[in-house]
Amino acid sequence: MQTVFIAGSIKIKRLHPMFKERIANIVREGMPVVVGDANGADASIQAELVEQSAKDVTVFCTGDKPRNNLGCWPVHRVQSSAQPGTRAYFTAKDIEMADRAEFGLMLWDAASTGTLSNVFELLSQGKKSVVFINRAAKFQNVKQGDDILDLVSFMSEGARKTADRKIRLGEKVSQLSGFQSRLAV
Repeated sequence: MQTVFIAGSIKIKRLHPMFKERIANIVREGMPVVVGDANGADASIQAELVEQSAKDVTVFCTGDKPRNNLGCWPVHRVQSSAQPGTRAYFTAKDIEMADRAEFGLMLWDAASTGTLSNVFELLSQGKKSVVFINRAAKFQNVKQGDDILDLVSFMSEGARKTADRKIRLGEKVSQLSGFQSRLAV
């Protein structure tokens, strides 16, 4: 059975009904789920998994104990050599979840570099993501590098500039799409 990495933007606290329905489908099919322990989308996703009576869930955390584990599921602790509390510290957990999963279901606010990094990580491993763009109330499949161009087209100019500064968005898009990026950052 394929494992699903479900994650989202920390600023999103309410799950759209369409996203909840995807979670319900995953639970109905008995697919294993890996999820993070952060506040925001991770906690809301965990709450929905509890609501759906999900059984095969593993909560990933960096450090000794998870910040959230609403279903009292098994915990996978990830060791990170980075300074606690930094982006790099928490990214170690996200990379392990991407390694463990066969595909991703992401909830994105069209700005979060963390969620976008998860999509890039999955794609770099040859894995598909289904991204729910919250403000557009729309799912976007990301199966290949060129799909990233469609995804980032939902970002504002300011969000693209921030992403370029934080995660080198333009460089990553160029590498994955196989040609010089058409993205203006």
